[in-house]
Amino acid sequence: ATLLALATPLLAGDPDMLQDFCVTDYKSLNGPLRLNGFPCKRPENVTADEFFSAALAFPGNTCNSVGSAVTAANVEKLPGLNTLGVSMSRVDYAPWGVNPPHTHPRATEIIYVLEGSLDVGFVTTAGKLFARAVCKGELFVFPRGLVHYQKNNGGAPAAAISAFNSQLPGTQSLALALFAASPPVPTDVLARALQVDGGVVEAIKSKFPPK
Repeated sequence: ATLLALATPLLAGDPDMLQDFCVTDYKSLNGPLRLNGFPCKRPENVTADEFFSAALAFPGNTCNSVGSAVTAANVEKLPGLNTLGVSMSRVDYAPWGVNPPHTHPRATEIIYVLEGSLDVGFVTTAGKLFARAVCKGELFVFPRGLVHYQKNNGGAPAAAISAFNSQLPGTQSLALALFAASPPVPTDVLARALQVDGGVVEAIKSKFPPK
C-alpha cells in the first residue's frame, strides 16, 4: 500500500521519457499500431528542425464570432515535444474578445500576458469562481481540468502565452461540447439541465452546427 501511495503522483501527468528524446514519427500513425502517445523516429533520422517552431511568433486571426484565436505548439505540431510533457499556446484577442469557457483535461495551464489586460477566471468543482484582472507581464494559473476563460478587458488587441504540463493538453469548449456534439446531446436533456424550454436549446444549437 505504501508503494502504491508513493507511485500515485508519478501517474498523474504524461509518462516519463525513457531516452534522451522521442521525436514523433507521424508516418507511423497511418499504420495499425496505436499508442498512448506517439511512436518515435529512429534517432539517426532526427534533425534539429524537429525541435523548432516559429508558430507562436505571429498573431492569430481574431476575426471570428468570439474575437480570439488560439495557436497551439503541441506534439501534433512540434514533433520534438513527444514524451517531454510540455507544450505552449499563443492566444490573441480582438478588443473585448473572449476565449470562451473551456477545460484542458490533461494539463494545468499557466498564462503570461504579453500585451494588454485580461479578465480571467476559473470555477472549482464546488462552484466557486476565482477571477481577477491580469495585466501585461503578469501570470495566472488555471488548475488542471477546471472550467476557465479569458476576456480582453480593453479596447486594443491583447495577446498571451500559455504553458502546459502536457505535450497534448486537450481542449474542450463547453459550448461546443453541449451544443455541437455529433451525434447531438438530446435537446430534452439540455433543456432540463439548463432549466429552459426546448426551443431555446434548439435556437442555441442552430448557432453551433455539428462538425
